[in-house]
Amino acid sequence: MNRLYNPKLKNNSRTLRKNMTAEERKLWYQFLKGLPVQFYRQKVMGRYIVDFCCPKAKIVIELDGGQHYESDAIDLDRERDKFLTDIGFKVLRFSNREVNERFAGVCEIILMEIENTTKKSIF
Repeated sequence: MNRLYNPKLKNNSRTLRKNMTAEERKLWYQFLKGLPVQFYRQKVMGRYIVDFCCPKAKIVIELDGGQHYESDAIDLDRERDKFLTDIGFKVLRFSNREVNERFAGVCEIILMEIENTTKKSIF
């Protein structure tokens, strides 16, 4: 069995794709969807559902709302990041505020990471 796929989370993942936050929609429709490398939205990975995942570049992108800055959530995010790192993915975390106020910079960081991990320019 694939340890990265948890069929119990399939319905949750589908629901999250249909109900993306404004920041997730912005990043998806204005940037990630048009890239020449494939990204997946709300991808099940182990016991987690990540916001965006690019298997080819081994990158996970997480967008953090205000709840992620509470102490319990910080510990859970650390645990999630460790799992993802242990299976070979780099986790990029951006706050919703960064997506809204520094969108071009967020996109540039993502592009640099893709190019660093795939070792080639994607444009």
